[in-house]
Amino acid sequence: MTHPHLRKLSPVLPVVAVVALLALPLAPGGESGAGPADAVSALVVLYCAIRLVRDRRRPLSRTAAVVLCLPVAGLALAAMGASSPGAGLTGLGRYLQVFVLVPAAVLLLIRDRGDFRLLAWSFVGLAGWQGAIGVHQYATGTGASYQGEEIRAVGTFGAQDVLGMATVVSFGVVCAVGLALGRTSVRQRAVATGCALALLLPLALSFSRGAWIATAVTCTAQLVLAGLRRALTVGAAVVAAGVILVGGFGVGTAMLQERISSITEVTDAPDQSVTDRYTMWAAATGMWRERPLTGVGLKGFPEYRDTHASLALSSGSDTEGAGAAFRKQPLLSPHNMYLLVLAEQGVIGLLALAGGWLALLVCGLRGLLRVRREGPGLDCGLVACGLLVWQLTDFAYADIGGPSTVLTAVCFGLVAWWALVGGGTEAAVPGPPVRPYAEKAGAR
Repeated sequence: MTHPHLRKLSPVLPVVAVVALLALPLAPGGESGAGPADAVSALVVLYCAIRLVRDRRRPLSRTAAVVLCLPVAGLALAAMGASSPGAGLTGLGRYLQVFVLVPAAVLLLIRDRGDFRLLAWSFVGLAGWQGAIGVHQYATGTGASYQGEEIRAVGTFGAQDVLGMATVVSFGVVCAVGLALGRTSVRQRAVATGCALALLLPLALSFSRGAWIATAVTCTAQLVLAGLRRALTVGAAVVAAGVILVGGFGVGTAMLQERISSITEVTDAPDQSVTDRYTMWAAATGMWRERPLTGVGLKGFPEYRDTHASLALSSGSDTEGAGAAFRKQPLLSPHNMYLLVLAEQGVIGLLALAGGWLALLVCGLRGLLRVRREGPGLDCGLVACGLLVWQLTDFAYADIGGPSTVLTAVCFGLVAWWALVGGGTEAAVPGPPVRPYAEKAGAR
């Protein structure tokens, strides 16, 4: 029999372990592929399956199964159309991990809003750790190379994944803002507010324009959804904190201003990175036009890239610093999730994936509006909807890849739980243990 104290332990602790493993440093100059957190995420899926068999529970309701498994059909078609069986299986496994298996496992392992908040705080904790390392890298000149100086904050992800820390810190900001705007204790809201303000510094030092845009859009949406009066108050505090944090950087101020101003100049005077991105977007569009329904197959973008890209595309991006030597990193994706899916999976794959995301967004917002009027859980709704809005915004200029991708899978699990269970909908509430028929018949 299970020890009574073990029964009290949250079943989401293995998921927390996945988040915690992303705090470990990567080997300098290593490939930014699957890591320990990905391996443990597979064990989390296995652990969830064992719990379902042991407790004899229905795995998912019909609605949840449709929403979460919608991408499988498009993925299967794209896998069959891949250039090789190995590429098809590898791509299929990665997509299933990020958008189907891990989110479903997280949804089933969360028992209540307490478990949800535990995961949200683990995101904040990871962001604080990575952000602290990033600030130290900037202050000591040991970060990734940026404009000839090794000052870019990248945390433990290194120069091979310069967007990893920015993604983690952005998730932390979104979770902290959602927790701060809830109706929980004053102490929790004060701590969450302090964390959100503190994480603005490493986010700024990541020099990631995409993360800045997605975080600004998301936090604005969270503030508006929490109430206009509160939005104005908190917005003024954030602006004041940003002025104080950025105002004392010296040379960093000029670099930040230049980086911020470059957001509005991407069409007038784009730098090489922006030119490469536009070129790869055009290449992805060309692949889709060639095979509009099913795309060129999973993992097919690198193979077809040069056929559809113009001469404006460079040979790769330069990476250096944070303990790694100079390296030319090849451009193997269009850095736009929607165009990547459109190129490799066609219209069928994009409609399947985007349809599931849209369903989660609608259900999540409906649950958020319900709890804002009627009851507790506002902080959970703001966190879940914020994470989804951030991810959908970021997908316009980023895609999956690198060690931080497993965190995206956990995010979709949090969103799925809120949208289908925690927000008050009854569509995906896991059913009770299935009793034998004889036991049911004998009961009165």
